[in-house]
Amino acid sequence: MKNLWNRTKRSIRLALGWAWGHKTRVAALVLVLALIVPRPVESQFFDPCCAILAAGLSTISSTLSSVIGGGLDSILSIEQTISNFEQTVVWPQNLISQAQALVGTLQSTYTQIQGVINTPVNSATLPATQQLEKNLLSADSGQIGQTGADYVGVYGSVPADNAAPAAVRNQVDMTDAAAQAAMKRAIEIDQLADLEIDAANQINQSVQTAAPGSAPIIEAQADAWLVRANAYTQAATADLMRVRAVALANNGEDIKSGSSNTAALGQQLMNLLKRQ
Repeated sequence: MKNLWNRTKRSIRLALGWAWGHKTRVAALVLVLALIVPRPVESQFFDPCCAILAAGLSTISSTLSSVIGGGLDSILSIEQTISNFEQTVVWPQNLISQAQALVGTLQSTYTQIQGVINTPVNSATLPATQQLEKNLLSADSGQIGQTGADYVGVYGSVPADNAAPAAVRNQVDMTDAAAQAAMKRAIEIDQLADLEIDAANQINQSVQTAAPGSAPIIEAQADAWLVRANAYTQAATADLMRVRAVALANNGEDIKSGSSNTAALGQQLMNLLKRQ
């Protein structure tokens, strides 16, 4: 037993001596063993870090549900209330359907109106008057350039210098100018009326399929066309006023000419009496 103990001590001394002599290699070996030795895996059910993380996530979830979730629920409730108000008060579906049905009825009325407007009304029988009448009822502004020639073909031209006094020629020329201007304006207004009817039909058809929110846009378009129609009506009224003004001017010219002729005749009578 003693011998075994002596041999063991001798082996330990030799091993320590060898380790001390190769201490660098021994340190490297210890380090490698420390790195490659497997470690026990910590359980997620008992790891303190996982428990803290789970508690934090639970707190966040509770905060989102109670604070933010409550606010979102209130917003959703308000939006639903607004939507119900719009559907029942602002844009009720039954009234929208009634309005669309009314628009369909008006569309047929517009079609009848357009048919009445397009009813032929030409009545001239002679070639020259037929040509002028065709020009006046053409509703085509491209025909305005031919109006002057067609007018002269029916009513004649201004007398020549040696055919009438200057006052008479001026009166005839102004009367013809006002008459032709009114005729040309009538052609323009007829064409504009056709365009307005087409625009009214388009607006009416848009209303049948328009969404409730687009009603103000369509209303603005209709208002714009109404303003244009009023402008065209005012233009026609201005032409009528010009024609009436020319007629009054012609009457004044007749009175002035009569006064001048009467004065000239009186002077001639006085000259005759003096000779006698």
